[in-house]
Amino acid sequence: MTASPVLLVVAHGSRDPRHAATVTALAERVRSLRPGLRVETGFLDFCAPSVPRLLDRLAAEGVREVIALPLLLTRAFHAKSDIPGVLREARSRLPQLRIEQADVLGPSPLLTTALEQRLYEAGIRPGDRASTGVVLASAGSSDPEAIAVIAAIAREWRHTGWCAVRPAFASASFPRTADAVRALRADGVRRVAVAPYVIAPGRLPDRIAAGAREAGADILAGVLGPAPELARLLLARYDESRTARPLMALSA
Repeated sequence: MTASPVLLVVAHGSRDPRHAATVTALAERVRSLRPGLRVETGFLDFCAPSVPRLLDRLAAEGVREVIALPLLLTRAFHAKSDIPGVLREARSRLPQLRIEQADVLGPSPLLTTALEQRLYEAGIRPGDRASTGVVLASAGSSDPEAIAVIAAIAREWRHTGWCAVRPAFASASFPRTADAVRALRADGVRRVAVAPYVIAPGRLPDRIAAGAREAGADILAGVLGPAPELARLLLARYDESRTARPLMALSA
């Protein structure tokens, strides 16, 4: 029987040790959902192992196929440039190793479910939806496509019963979290909750939390972290890539 491709979770990395710990916990949850699938984690910066070093090790072990899955919620610079560049260099250096890049995680209904679960854990009750405005706070990007995706998620999420949903960004784009909270207050929203649309703790999630506290948000949810919905989504993107790979060129 041909071995399944290794799932390589590609994370950005951070100087904050909580980031790597969260990525490790998420990878472990993926393994628990699919025993027998080899799941590895590599980082673009700050943390070890780096993606190139990990791919070198896999090739030395005789691994033939890898599906590299960006641990990203939108298609921005890292998904369009950073990660493809790293993988392209690895393909040229390791011709015996077939490397495919899977799609980013978002948008997905599983992410919305995970966001709502974090809000419930933070104190929102199902009956609170109609009186609660939500700030969907992402890390931010200068990529118009990524900004448009966050805005679209906010619009769609609003139609599930929340009083209002507004996007906000920790960097690169506006409004900031505190501004979005204040705007909801100005519109007369009774209860304001901030839902970080980020996977792991770090500098930008901390900035989101600081903005929520500064503007007096009633509820601050936790980051998505190793949510079961996120683990299932990782496997879904992996399976999609496996299905599509006969159509993909090795140099893509």
